[in-house]
Amino acid sequence: MANLAINTTQNVNLDYKIVSVGERILAFLIDFLIFTVYLYAVELVTSFMGAAISDRWTVFGLQQLLLLPVMFYSLYMHILFNGRTVGKMILKTRVVKIDGSPAHWSNYMILWMLRLVDIWIFLGSIGLLTILFSDRRQRVGDFAAGTVVISTKNKVKITHTILEEIEEEYEPQFPTIMRLTDKDVRVIKETYLIAIKGNDYKTLNALRKKIESILEVSSKYYDRQFIETVLKDYNYYTQNM
Repeated sequence: MANLAINTTQNVNLDYKIVSVGERILAFLIDFLIFTVYLYAVELVTSFMGAAISDRWTVFGLQQLLLLPVMFYSLYMHILFNGRTVGKMILKTRVVKIDGSPAHWSNYMILWMLRLVDIWIFLGSIGLLTILFSDRRQRVGDFAAGTVVISTKNKVKITHTILEEIEEEYEPQFPTIMRLTDKDVRVIKETYLIAIKGNDYKTLNALRKKIESILEVSSKYYDRQFIETVLKDYNYYTQNM
């Protein structure tokens, strides 16, 4: 299984597992099975109505209306469930941007439009070939949208997100904390956790100096305490906005 290696501003590599071709095909087949069951149900409904209604155009119009959920399935599922369809949910995979951040609805729109090229034209051979011969297992739609499909099988704890547990009576220390973005805080926390795990005090200090320069603050806290306070402050302000 390939890895998506992301290098942070602190030169710390973060790896995300990119799913294999087999997993992508299996996820599609699960979704396709759902399509088949749904289309069978639509056929039963329209057949019953065809027997009850003499106007064939009315039945035909209803049939086309009932087919819309299948046509837009990939688009609305990815938007509603953060880059996942039912097949992806079952296999614990999801679509994200190249940098590992959540994809935008515009990315999903590009993916959906190019399914015609990747999947439906030439019976999926174009999409399959591009996935096989690309380093990041991307189909044409992924290249255009700037996305990849990664595995989410590892359990995600609160320590793996930008979220921090803060007490109700917590008082923030740095008023300029909102100069940071969600992406900044995610990189800060991931770099911090890696540095703590490896006892990399040099990286902790470099990270602390970088944050201080952005926030334009100077603190007497130790490096670890300073970074933890920054994370809590950001959560305090974002959760109470």
